[in-house]
Amino acid sequence: MDDRLPDGMRIVLDRHAMVTDDGTALFGGAPPRMLRLTPAAAARIEDGALEVRDALSAKLARRLLDAGIAHPVAEPASAIPPASDVTVVVPVKDRVDGLARLLAALPAGLGATIVVDDGSADAAAIRAVAERAGARLLRHEVAKGPAAARNAGLAAARTPLVAFLDSDVVPQPGWLEPLLARFADPAVALVAPRVVALGGDGWLGGYESVRSSLDQGPDPALVVPKSRVAYVPSAALVVRRDAVGAGFDERMHVAEDVDLVLRLHEAGLRLRYEPASRVAHEHRTNPRDWWLRKAFYGTGAAPLSLRHPGQVPPMVLNTWSAAVSLLLLRGRPWSVVAALAVLAGATEQLARKLPVREPRRTAARLIGLGALGTVQQTADAVTRHYWPIALAAALVSRRARRTVALIALAEGVVDWWRKRDAPGRPGLLGYLVARRLDDLAYGGGLWWGAIRHRTVAPLRPVGTGPDRSPDA
Repeated sequence: MDDRLPDGMRIVLDRHAMVTDDGTALFGGAPPRMLRLTPAAAARIEDGALEVRDALSAKLARRLLDAGIAHPVAEPASAIPPASDVTVVVPVKDRVDGLARLLAALPAGLGATIVVDDGSADAAAIRAVAERAGARLLRHEVAKGPAAARNAGLAAARTPLVAFLDSDVVPQPGWLEPLLARFADPAVALVAPRVVALGGDGWLGGYESVRSSLDQGPDPALVVPKSRVAYVPSAALVVRRDAVGAGFDERMHVAEDVDLVLRLHEAGLRLRYEPASRVAHEHRTNPRDWWLRKAFYGTGAAPLSLRHPGQVPPMVLNTWSAAVSLLLLRGRPWSVVAALAVLAGATEQLARKLPVREPRRTAARLIGLGALGTVQQTADAVTRHYWPIALAAALVSRRARRTVALIALAEGVVDWWRKRDAPGRPGLLGYLVARRLDDLAYGGGLWWGAIRHRTVAPLRPVGTGPDRSPDA
């Protein structure tokens, strides 16, 4: 496949990327790495941006995009597919009003719209809504699950691109254009929008509006396992029809979207998350339904871990971060001092390996950022992935009780404070309760899935190491 980027495409460095040595050394990406540029290549990046103008700039842009250190922001109009290249596929079961709301929000000029009725009780009502919107209707007399419904629509589509939209979402005005623009890159097989809340009633609605597991945040990203954006939900995404084959694995009734992402990544295809496109999702706010859905999501980790070993771990640690994590969990003054000593040693060790002008300063920044990530992973491990172990320890140890309580409180407060500017954020108490119930549900589902599949794979952390890319 020719993956040459079109002339006129403009990319910008990720806002988290670290630039040193007059732009010849870049740190960041997914997974994190160091990318060394020649002075000539570095000179082509002006004010953090690069425009593709010739073969050399196209090669540099490709390297930066594939490293996740830069993201596309503008493409030539001639390279962007039109809306007529898109078939929208909507799987639905019994959600008549939601289907009508979604179809009314679709833009004009689409290639086709296909509604797949997955065994709805009132088939006539679904048919009436589809016909009013001019959509083609397919039906499963007996429900086969969302993966099978999406695949039926995918098989019937004839356009180069297929957009999957669940019947509980509403695309916001202008949602399609940013997604189509990303397909100007011929190597991109999948693009997903940001999934935001469609309203937010009550404390759970407010929590979901700022902490939904479907929302991957405000920053664009390359979708890569074990990175900040490790997956995108199938509630809303666009794919190249010829790149996804038969589509979703119909044997999976949970995490089939993550499985698709992992398979496409393993095939060497590029996947992008584009938050400039926004699709609103009607989150569950009934406490029982909400909690059971979170637990259901957790059960998907076990089959994913068996299918894709090491790609969906609860923690990603190297030697020094694992040591820091264990020392912090000891909760003693001496262990905190020891953790600081480990960080100092890791900084010195990394500084000796970095071929940059100020190795110690650069190493200190990198290790400092890594330490923050380690603290976050440790807190998540205690309150989310390993809470049964934390609970057992708390039942037999007063010190463990204090440590677990402190982590549960501090993590929740910090997370709530970080979202201080988010509209709809609930009060601190409501947020803390929802955050911990969220963790209990997901972690419970995680452990239940591991027991059911007789595997510890989804509970096993994985190691990582430095990734240094060749010179460019």
